[in-house]
Amino acid sequence: MKAVPVLLLFGAAALLGAILGLEYLRRVRSRPVMIGMHFLLGAAGVEVLVFLMRGAPDGTVTQFGTLGNTAAAFLVFALFVGVLAPMIGRRSRATMNVALFTHVGAAGLGLILLVAWFLGQA
Repeated sequence: MKAVPVLLLFGAAALLGAILGLEYLRRVRSRPVMIGMHFLLGAAGVEVLVFLMRGAPDGTVTQFGTLGNTAAAFLVFALFVGVLAPMIGRRSRATMNVALFTHVGAAGLGLILLVAWFLGQA
């Protein structure tokens, strides 16, 4: 049950990311506040996930196994690509599309694996 906050943070980040993705596809300029909230929710999710994996301040450590570690790797990679996407995609829309597709794919796969790991723990 300690993974519920992680799922809520990543779920909120995914919902906000879907809204931002729809705006991008409609070629509507996204509000910086929404982009910032998406980033903060994703970064907070990764931080809480690391706390679960490495140990909380009270000393409890959650066993993640291969599935949980793979989910964490995909989510950290998605955060990294999400930060780099605006930097590498400034010059061409095609490059930005590839960067965002990579970000969405890694985050989606990481979230699915995290949910599968969570359901396996219950």
